[in-house]
Formats: sequence, C-alpha cells, structure tokens
Amino acid sequence: MRIAYVMAEGRGETDLLLLDVARAAQARGLRLCGTVQVNTNCGDDRPCDMDVKILPDGPVIRISQSLGPGARGCRLDPSALELAVAAAEAQLSEGCDLVIVNKFGKHEAEGRGFRNFIAEALARDVPVLVGVNALNAPRFAEFSGGVAIALTPELADIEGWLDGSFRAPGP
Repeated sequence: MRIAYVMAEGRGETDLLLLDVARAAQARGLRLCGTVQVNTNCGDDRPCDMDVKILPDGPVIRISQSLGPGARGCRLDPSALELAVAAAEAQLSEGCDLVIVNKFGKHEAEGRGFRNFIAEALARDVPVLVGVNALNAPRFAEFSGGVAIALTPELADIEGWLDGSFRAPGP
C-alpha cells in the first residue's frame, strides 16, 4: 500500500501545494486522477468559494455553498462533493498512475466523500497522496491503518516520494 499525506501551515497552503504537485507530476508524464482544490477569494467580508478540479483535465466543480452574510458552520455542499467523487471514480476506472485527493475532511472521517475512492485506488496498487488537516489527522491515521507516510510540505520531498512510489507510465 503506497499512501502518503501532507499538511501545510496556513490557510489554503495545502491546496496550493497539491496543485503544484499535480502540475509537476503531469509534466513527468504521469496519468493523474483525483482532485485538487482551487479557491476563489471573494473579499474580506466573505469566505472564499471552494472549487475542486477533477484530475487530469476537469471539470471544475464548486463544492461550497453560500450560507449568507454572518452565517457560521460548514459551507461544504455534500451533493457537489459526491458529484466530484463520482467524476474522480470514473477517471480511476480508466486507469492512472497517481491519485491526489485534496483533503481527507469531515466527510471522509465519517466514512463518506472520497474515502471509498482512496481505498479503491490502493486496492488497484495506485499510489495515493492526500491533503490532511490537524483536525482530521487522527481519523486519517485510523483509516490508513497507520501506514501512511507523512511528507513535509515541500515539493522536493513529495517528488522524492513519487520517485520511489509510482509505476512509470507504459510505453
């Protein structure tokens, strides 16, 4: 089982790092599937819009919902998340060399979201790289059986893991 995770300090830093990883992996000729998150800043008075790009080439799906001014609570749109999961699963069924999942979040911790997608990729012996935050790290460790490798939030470290983990694309 080849699974690694990364946690970066700062709001949105893991998302930016995984986007860089996806670009670097594609430049190496790897076939990708999964998701990277691309946030759109909406100004100081509103939280960002959260979109995920289905790898390798889209579509982009908005996974956040507007709850209105002053609203608190989870802005994740569960229906949109499940659309993203289905799109990523379709890509996985076509074959890939590396899976990237932008976040093992609350839904995954509770057994939903990308959880089965990650498990299926591992069952197919496809390396998986996951973004994790501190809140969900214990549940991710439980899910991965403690075998996931913690990577530093540095592109060079992640590329080193890739060098030792991925199967080179076929001829």
